[in-house]
Amino acid sequence: MYDIIIIGAGAAGMNAALYALRNGKSVLLFEGDAIGGQISNSPKVENFPTIPAISGSEFADKFFDQITEHGAEFEYDQVKSVQKTGSFFTVKTDYSTYEAKSVIAAVGVKHKHIGVPGETSLLGKGIYYCALCDGPFYKDKEVVLIGDGNTAMQYAIVLSNICSKVYLLTWMDKFFGDKALEKVIRNKPNIVHMPNTQTVAFHGEGGLTAVEDLDKISGENKLLNITGAFVAIGQVPENEQFAHLAKLDNAGYFIANEQDMSTSTPGFFVAGDCRAKKMRQLATAISDGALAAVSACNYIEKLG
Repeated sequence: MYDIIIIGAGAAGMNAALYALRNGKSVLLFEGDAIGGQISNSPKVENFPTIPAISGSEFADKFFDQITEHGAEFEYDQVKSVQKTGSFFTVKTDYSTYEAKSVIAAVGVKHKHIGVPGETSLLGKGIYYCALCDGPFYKDKEVVLIGDGNTAMQYAIVLSNICSKVYLLTWMDKFFGDKALEKVIRNKPNIVHMPNTQTVAFHGEGGLTAVEDLDKISGENKLLNITGAFVAIGQVPENEQFAHLAKLDNAGYFIANEQDMSTSTPGFFVAGDCRAKKMRQLATAISDGALAAVSACNYIEKLG
């Protein structure tokens, strides 16, 4: 019986573990993918207080070492189900079954991928999914942005203030976002809108060198010799397996109390990008993790 089981070893999950451990609680942390979550793919993190610059993978490794030194137990295992019986939770994984007094889900989200050659191999080596995180590395350079919704439009504006030119590639000849954002984009001289464009491949060995696109009107393939490409076609939460424990919004994100990260099930808390929120950044994930852990500790104390 653990005090707290945390699902997800991204920034939110690891900070929840740190705060819970410092409150004297026993913690078991599960991760089925990569330690650090999405931040581990960032080549450089420059927006975290007190750390001028660090790679995402190094940040994740240092954080993981910190929580294990404080006594966190870790299992590289995929959680399959969580059930609450009475006051306690049963967590089943691919390999075993565990019990806890409280559970924190910090399962993050998955960026939607285009699914074309080169996208996976060049991730973090020229292909990125967060313009706020990685856009500054392309200051005064030309970049490609793929997407046509609000996030893509916001990213285009952000990048236009950093980069010399932004090629904005959209599947159709229109945007699917706010008209106010579209107006700003139309008035930005260094944003080049390329409508009816389908990205078919990313090229490069060890780093992106070109983006290959299909002009859906002419049927011709074209190469943009670019070293930076940002994909903003949406994110996908994977919270369905927890829907019996916490309410989900229309997009599938957890609905949580902003004050304490609590959900509709007492003792089940959420943190990080998996919950409904306006901003998904490293700093906000860290904050969520702290709130969820302290709330879980308070919940356990009330259990007696």
